[in-house]
Formats: sequence, C-alpha cells, structure tokens
Amino acid sequence: MIHRRQILAGIAGMACSGPLLAQQWPAKPVRVVTPYPPGGATDITARVYAQYLGQWLGQPFVIENRAGAGGEIGATAVANSAGDGYSLLFGAIGSLAIHAVIPTQKPPYDLMTALTGISMGSSVPLAIAVRSDLPAHSVAELVKLGKAGSKGLSYGSAGNGSTQHMTGEYFQQAAGMKLMHIPYKGSAPAVADLLGGQIDLVFETLPALASQIGSGKLRILAVTSARRSDMLPDVPTLKESGFPDFEVTTYYGLLAPKATPPAIVGQLSKAMQEIAKMREVRQTLQKQGADAYASSPEHTTRLIEAELAKWGQVQKTAQVQ
Repeated sequence: MIHRRQILAGIAGMACSGPLLAQQWPAKPVRVVTPYPPGGATDITARVYAQYLGQWLGQPFVIENRAGAGGEIGATAVANSAGDGYSLLFGAIGSLAIHAVIPTQKPPYDLMTALTGISMGSSVPLAIAVRSDLPAHSVAELVKLGKAGSKGLSYGSAGNGSTQHMTGEYFQQAAGMKLMHIPYKGSAPAVADLLGGQIDLVFETLPALASQIGSGKLRILAVTSARRSDMLPDVPTLKESGFPDFEVTTYYGLLAPKATPPAIVGQLSKAMQEIAKMREVRQTLQKQGADAYASSPEHTTRLIEAELAKWGQVQKTAQVQ
C-alpha cells in the first residue's frame, strides 16, 4: 500500500523543482466544483479524492456542488475562474464532450481552450439492461427482436443529450436498428420505469443499476467498456457480443482553468495518480461500481479529445439537438 509519507516526499520534490508559485501553493483552501447534486457518481468520486488531496497537500479541498444545465453551470463557473490553482472542476468528461458537440447545448466556453485536464479519477462502464420479461437474453437476441417488431423497442435515458441517450444513439448506429428514445429527468426515474415495464431497456451506468442487480426485475445483457466489469465478471462486453469497435466508458476527472500554472497541474496530477493506487480508495470506488483510474495531464487531454471526436460523429449521424 502507498503510504502518505512516500507521496508527501514525491509531491514536495515536485514543488521544489517548480516555480515559486507552485512552492507556495496551496496556501489556502482549494475549491473543487462538482456540477451535479450530492450523492451521484461524480460527487462521490470527487469527495474520495478531495479527502486525500487535502491531507497530502496541507490545505482543505472543499467540495462545492453547483448543479444545473446538465453540469454546465458548475463547469462554466470554473472555466471563468482565475487560473491560480484554487478553483477546480471535478466533472463527467463524456457529458462535457457531448455538450460541446450538440448545437443546442453548447456551453459559453470552449472545452479545449478554457479548461485543462489534470487527471482522471474513476471510470464507470455503462450496461445494457432490459426489463425482466423481455424475450432477449443476449445482445444478438435484442437486436433481432428490435428489428423484427413493427413498433420498435423503447429505451429510457437520463435526459436528452445525456451520455445514456447518446450511447443509445451510438448503439443504434452500430446495430443498424431503430429504438424509441424516452428522455427522463435523471437516471432514477428511467430505471424505475424499466422495473415497472413502461420501457424496454436502458443504457445506464452500473452505479445506477447496482441496487437492482440480482433482484430479478431486470436483466443485464452486456457492458459497454473495453473489458468486463469487476462487479459483473460473467457479463460480456459489447465487443464480445459482436460489436468489436463499440466502447463507451464514463470517465470522471479533475480539470482546471487553462491558465493554471503547469507546475500546479503537475502536482495535482501526481497526487491523483498516487491516491488512485491506494487500496482503500480502490475499494471505496468499486463498491459504487467504479474503478479508480488516474492519469497524466497529457493522457487526460488526449482522452478528452477522443471523447469529443466520438460524440461529435454520433451527433453528426443522429442529428441530436
């Protein structure tokens, strides 16, 4: 297990090699904005990392929930903040990228020029879950059923332009089929209607489905990540289910205003990467259906660019507004 003393030594060494600003930072509490209400996957991940960042960097990292506009109220606040290391964003990377490519949801800032990536914090696969009485026990059977019916199957999402909605659009494009999209105001009501039989399926994150796994009220056909989930090792991926190029993972990560000094970004990224190795951090996140996943600033930027490219193509084909 990585000990606090080891990480402190590493971070202190980085600070000593950087500019004076980095040596003095942080000299006061750091605000970490999560652009969603308390209790969600983004908020839970942010609080886990904030606890240890505060301990190891010597100042409190204070979570501030600024929900609204699908996460863009909080993101805009950080994008417009001073780049001094005291205002950070812990956001859902896929959602930020989707908003950036949907014309009617574009935020008042440019994702790649207003914010800089520090590190990922966790990754969460989505799953295809169907109502328990739907006669489909595999993805192949789901596609066959969807193509055969004149009415078509319905899927619920957390809202128009959400990651769940766009994953459904992505799947339709890959499978060559049409689904009826039913948008809800969040994941909880969509899952509730799936359990009640009002809709046929959802493309939903594992944390949102976790409480119903094993209940017999829904059936999970596949996960959308590149590898199988540790929570559901017997459930295949979509890649294994006949869609070799299909991959969707919900990433949650730490970003800062673009003007934030590279030395501060580097300190934060190094701390995030070391924290992610801790057994207690990994176990806490796994209980939520998430995997601890930290990265360098360069890798974080490349991942954001890849998300923009993927969802931009889905939007262009589906014409989601």
